[in-house]
Amino acid sequence: MASPESPVGTSDPLKPRRPIDFDTFYQGTPPWDIGRPQPAFLDLADAGVLRGRVLDVGCGTGEHALMAARLGLDATGMDTAAAAIARARRKAADRSLTVRFLVGDALELEQLGEQFDTVLDCGLFHVFTDDDRLRFTASLRSTIPPGGRYFMLGFSDRQPGDTGPRRLTRDEITASFDDGWQIDSIESAEIEINLGPTSIPAWLTAITRT
Repeated sequence: MASPESPVGTSDPLKPRRPIDFDTFYQGTPPWDIGRPQPAFLDLADAGVLRGRVLDVGCGTGEHALMAARLGLDATGMDTAAAAIARARRKAADRSLTVRFLVGDALELEQLGEQFDTVLDCGLFHVFTDDDRLRFTASLRSTIPPGGRYFMLGFSDRQPGDTGPRRLTRDEITASFDDGWQIDSIESAEIEINLGPTSIPAWLTAITRT
């Protein structure tokens, strides 16, 4: 990622404050690292909609890439935080799962020179500035072939107040994916976190590359 606003402040663990090096959060356990897949993404796995080559972008410590590997899929996880990737690789070894974990920039996916049939994004899109949203969707277009799908779980404007990560509205999601994409669904969901409250409202979005 390219210097997003911090999703974690010094006094309020969810309040955006300043550009941040996400590696610093993995000196401990960040709020979004719950040590298991998010239930919304587990439901996708159970429904059988994950297919082909899977990229978990902004993967953190890798739970969703590891989930895809358990399904027998070709799984890759990528994150800007080297500390998170190191933990993800240890998890894969401990669980005897084959997953490729890479340190890389989600705004430059084209540099991978690869195509993925399914891209999973838990908590990444909502940290981007407006300009970086444009860069990210362009990066995704270079990576997902026509018919491939992008599943995004992002912080919702249904959460009252102004603390926490940047909120997403349905209109913002639709506007960000209006060129070369088909929005299949935007549904109410939750992102579980490891502090109180134990979950926050989210949008689960399914989008197909056209």
